[in-house]
Amino acid sequence: MSLFKDILAKLGLGHSDAPTTTTTTPASPSGTTTPTGAPPINPTGGVPPVTNTGAPGTGTPPLGTPPAGAPIDISAKLDGLAKQQGETLNWRTSIVDLLKVLGIDSSLEHRKELAVELGYPSDKLGDSAEVNQWLHKAVLQKISANGGTVPAELL
Repeated sequence: MSLFKDILAKLGLGHSDAPTTTTTTPASPSGTTTPTGAPPINPTGGVPPVTNTGAPGTGTPPLGTPPAGAPIDISAKLDGLAKQQGETLNWRTSIVDLLKVLGIDSSLEHRKELAVELGYPSDKLGDSAEVNQWLHKAVLQKISANGGTVPAELL
């Protein structure tokens, strides 16, 4: 997985790289089939109710999860994650803090790798302050381009 895709995944953006398969299993004596993961058809003909617990493997997102493709408020998401940290992190101005909030390695080596992945010239990686400023803006712009709602003043 690319470094940026890891960021998107932590924010709940992007698409799963997992292949999708369709298999069927017998659902009734009449020989009809139901896709794996679909609710079973009960003998009376109705589909039993499905509760939205968000349990792993159910294919059902937890309550409060935006529908697929819905914009995600990045400020709210990152502010919430920042509050869970044991230190004060200013993700709005610092790429190091942004990565820390997401639980991603914020080392200089990792930031340089991410910068190159996002299009920063590899021969200009010597000025870490310049790289950090560029990378912070580039990451927020790419998050916005991938469905995240980022405040205009941060772009």
